[in-house]
Amino acid sequence: MAIPSVDVLRQSHRLLAEYQYEILPVVHGYANRTLYINLSEMRIQSKPVTEEMKKTFTGGRGFGLWLLWNATTPQTRWDSPENELIITGGPIGGITQYPGTGKCTVLAISPLTHTVCDSNGGGYFGPYLKFSGWDALEIQGKADKDVIIFIDGDEGIVRVEEAPLEVLDTHILNRQLTEMYAKDEEDWRSISVISSGQAADHIPMCGLNISYYDPKRKDTRIKQAARGGMGRVMRDKRIKAIVVRYSQMGPLSNGPAKPELLRKAGQRINREIALFDASQNDMRHTGTPYLVEIMNRFDLLPIENFRYGSHPDASRINGEVWKARFDTKYPDGCWYGCSMSCAHSVPHFHLRTGPYKGEAVRVDGPEYETLGAIGSNLKIFNPEDVLEISFYADTYGIDVISLGNSLAFAFECYEYGILNKEITGGLELTWGNADVALELIHQMARGEGFGVIVGHGVRFMKNYFVEKFGADPQLMQDIGMEVKGLEISEYMSKESLAQQGGYAMANKGAQHDEAWLIFMEMVHKQLPTFEAKAEALHYFPMWRTWFSIHGLCKLPWNDIIPESNKTAKEPQKVPEHVENYTWLYEGVTGEPIDIDGIILQSEKVYNFQRLFNLRLGFGTRKWDRPPYRAMGPVTAQEYESRRERYDEQLREAGIDPTSMTTEEKIRALRKMREERYEQLLDAVYKRRGWDQNGVPTLETVRRLGIDFPEVVELIKKASQQKN
Repeated sequence: MAIPSVDVLRQSHRLLAEYQYEILPVVHGYANRTLYINLSEMRIQSKPVTEEMKKTFTGGRGFGLWLLWNATTPQTRWDSPENELIITGGPIGGITQYPGTGKCTVLAISPLTHTVCDSNGGGYFGPYLKFSGWDALEIQGKADKDVIIFIDGDEGIVRVEEAPLEVLDTHILNRQLTEMYAKDEEDWRSISVISSGQAADHIPMCGLNISYYDPKRKDTRIKQAARGGMGRVMRDKRIKAIVVRYSQMGPLSNGPAKPELLRKAGQRINREIALFDASQNDMRHTGTPYLVEIMNRFDLLPIENFRYGSHPDASRINGEVWKARFDTKYPDGCWYGCSMSCAHSVPHFHLRTGPYKGEAVRVDGPEYETLGAIGSNLKIFNPEDVLEISFYADTYGIDVISLGNSLAFAFECYEYGILNKEITGGLELTWGNADVALELIHQMARGEGFGVIVGHGVRFMKNYFVEKFGADPQLMQDIGMEVKGLEISEYMSKESLAQQGGYAMANKGAQHDEAWLIFMEMVHKQLPTFEAKAEALHYFPMWRTWFSIHGLCKLPWNDIIPESNKTAKEPQKVPEHVENYTWLYEGVTGEPIDIDGIILQSEKVYNFQRLFNLRLGFGTRKWDRPPYRAMGPVTAQEYESRRERYDEQLREAGIDPTSMTTEEKIRALRKMREERYEQLLDAVYKRRGWDQNGVPTLETVRRLGIDFPEVVELIKKASQQKN
């Protein structure tokens, strides 16, 4: 493939719009402005961040939801010109004294879920955007030519440039743009690029790649905001990339009110990381792949589209395998000062397929979710195959969770005879077939073949296979591992009622970053009652929402455990680290906060997002139910694989399974589990201040100060429709 040089690319650009602005310092975590770009009109402007906006929505995801709400209508769809792509950091984001503070959140109406979706990613973009003068970037409209948006935080200039020649694949594009927009090689670290990849022109499961330059390895690295199709939205707007430049990084770039509190919190956690990381989760050398062995041991690792929870070959892709392959010669933080250093990569990997066959590349990751999605769930246990799939998914812009679940769903349908070689274009979709998985991925990037069908996701395929191939609708619903159109992340939830709720009640769809409660319930037995589960499903989603409001990574909260946790009253909350975050908030903003204040900030944002989904035609009880496979065994082979466990559960419920057929047992177990799930919904809705249809009550929105006239009218209308 002929790749134009940077000089040729630069000469091909044509300025379409330019905006100059005054560079102002960030004060107490806020730039106090948002940047609005309308690509249809080629209009760029600054919009103020008001004190009321801060008081109600705080920052980050909250700002993004408010901007998107005001830009769209109930009729807006993902490909409507008025749909926006919004990127925002948060008030704490960008500090260098504490690990995990480089995140940004991306929001849009999603092509996968058709609801408002948020996805978070690391790298440098979020902090650089804020330090360049903007608390959020709001992009509306559609360009009629491929463009690159450039924000120069050193010069105070925003440009939209026609960009006709750049290739879309991330591993090439991000490196070229880093060189193109930097003043010289020393300035490369001042550049962060957001791109997607060529698959985003064709399929909705594409996310964003966010770059950061690694000066030790002299390489452009990436993190992802992968979920919900934000890359597809970006390409629908004809954006090839968004580039930000900021070279004045320092410990006070965030304008903290009380920097001594930031140092105090940072010293405490950095000491813990130095002392305990190697003996706990070893994030510095292994990272999230350490989870593979643990999930496999507890029967929680997805195998064959979540049919099973363990496999003897899982050891071939566990943490020790990747620890030996990762390049850990230098620290691996994806933001300045992040001592967690868990952003690992495999260097000098030689590709064997696709347009870059024979080339040596760096593969960022793989993370645990990658290993579960495109590894164990497909029964692909060869590390070389996992790396090949991971690389191409990243450079093409494809979300590996949606990819893995969609491939697994198609593979299972092939096994049942719903699909055949005539339908798949001659491909045999059999478990462990990495060559077929790769061919489907390359088809997604080219926009051709059966790969495009798979690339439209599980929800699309469920309906498509019923309509086109006569598949059983109930089976499709039961084995299609998605909720609200978003594919489920890679943990088996069959035996954890709380985790089933954590997945299915999540605002954006089944994602673990709202509530990961499997160990609390299954291993530590801390959630014995519906009330206990409901409390956990209130607290933890609110606590985790707070990270996306402030531009924070969640790993430093609970992937390193302090000594004080041994005697903590509620160790699952890691109270010492919660205290750290209260120090960080006060240190940046100057305003004291406690855990109740943290939860209140999140409740405002979380409930507003629920109401946003309601405005778009979702956000009620019927959308909060998982596929049955997330709750229990769908097929006889699943039941028989855990027969002793399931038989005992029937006995405990007063049902004697002795003379029952397997199918009768499945039906009895299903009735019991679905009834329990409905009881869980009742309990959680009550705890959250929602009615029994899952809609926040007027009392709740008034308490939270989000009782805007349109919100009140929306709730009243929902109540009338229910009645």
